[in-house]
Amino acid sequence: MTEPWFVVVGIGEDGWAGLTGTARDALEKADIIYGSPRQLELISAEVNGARTRLHPWRSPMSQHLAEVLDNPPASVVHVLASGDPMFHGVGASIVRRVGADRVAVLPHVSSASLACARLGWDLAGTRIVSAVTGPPEAIVEHVSDGRRILVLSRDEHTPSQVVTILRNHGFGDSRVRILERLGGPAERVIDPGRDDVHPLNIVAVDCRGPRTSAAPGLPDEEYENDGQLTKEPIRALTVCALRPGGRQLLWDVGGGSGSIAIEWLRADADGRAIGFEADPTRAERLARNAVRHGVAHRLQVAGKAPESFTGQGVPDAVFIGGGLSEQVLEQCWDALVPGGRLVANGVAIESQNLLTQAAGVHGGTLRRFSIETAAPLGSLTTWRPALPIVQWVADKSQEQQR
Repeated sequence: MTEPWFVVVGIGEDGWAGLTGTARDALEKADIIYGSPRQLELISAEVNGARTRLHPWRSPMSQHLAEVLDNPPASVVHVLASGDPMFHGVGASIVRRVGADRVAVLPHVSSASLACARLGWDLAGTRIVSAVTGPPEAIVEHVSDGRRILVLSRDEHTPSQVVTILRNHGFGDSRVRILERLGGPAERVIDPGRDDVHPLNIVAVDCRGPRTSAAPGLPDEEYENDGQLTKEPIRALTVCALRPGGRQLLWDVGGGSGSIAIEWLRADADGRAIGFEADPTRAERLARNAVRHGVAHRLQVAGKAPESFTGQGVPDAVFIGGGLSEQVLEQCWDALVPGGRLVANGVAIESQNLLTQAAGVHGGTLRRFSIETAAPLGSLTTWRPALPIVQWVADKSQEQQR
């Protein structure tokens, strides 16, 4: 087995007493230990001898960690992590950087496990949202009546921010509890509204409010827009055609209000998206809609297509809804990863002709959607047709080169 460069040891608020024998042995034999000042204080009495050097992280920690990973010393580096290092922790960051074969991980009980144990919740059925790696608004993706959510807090301000977000989205009646310093002698479970919240806390939310769904097809009024909005039924068909799933990158070209990218992201929490929008006012509106729906941390807003394509990664899926031209279509197809999918909607006859020509070159499927909605006609009711939409869906073969 390869000798590890890094040993990551999970530690709880109970400090040295809560470590396993294996974890204690590892730290007692360590030459170099990195951790936060609080973590190092928990073990300093046991390991701070002539042999062991304790190094607190500088701020920002991410920069200091990168320096250590890029220039590891000759001896094995031990790193302290809160709870389970592979659960939203530094262990996962180290493994991503240097590879699993160079890292030994000695986990502790995660904060989420401790929280569920205190609350009597089933961990497998509880949603976990990190306000450390993302904004507290990310909870909006997950709230639904009857759902249980744990929010990993960034600091003492996170609980009040979560309460405000819940209230603004119709979940003001949710039961919210704050669990502080779990696993240690100062552990405490309190209600929101206090001014003495400890920075090390988790927010537990028992949701009470409307039932929500991640399925595409939100009501049009859920989006701030100026009319440049893919309407609800076509949006649902389009997002389904894009097949969101896993760690994929979507390019939403001609983003408008951002509804396609937003519902792509809501459908799968691992996805990322870039919305290309030439109009600055619409770009700002797109960003506000992303915040409203809790996906802003996974949605980047870029400029005009195709000029802004450079440096934006390789998309796994592309949607073209605005600014459709032969140049945009060709560059999107060229940028698409082999095996990726392109979906384009055309309303004008000229746009529909472009899609028909593209289907002739690249294959795929052409569909025409005609949607009619019941509406008043004097004292009676009639069907009001929307403009028909031609949609082209094509998969780029694995053999094609970008």
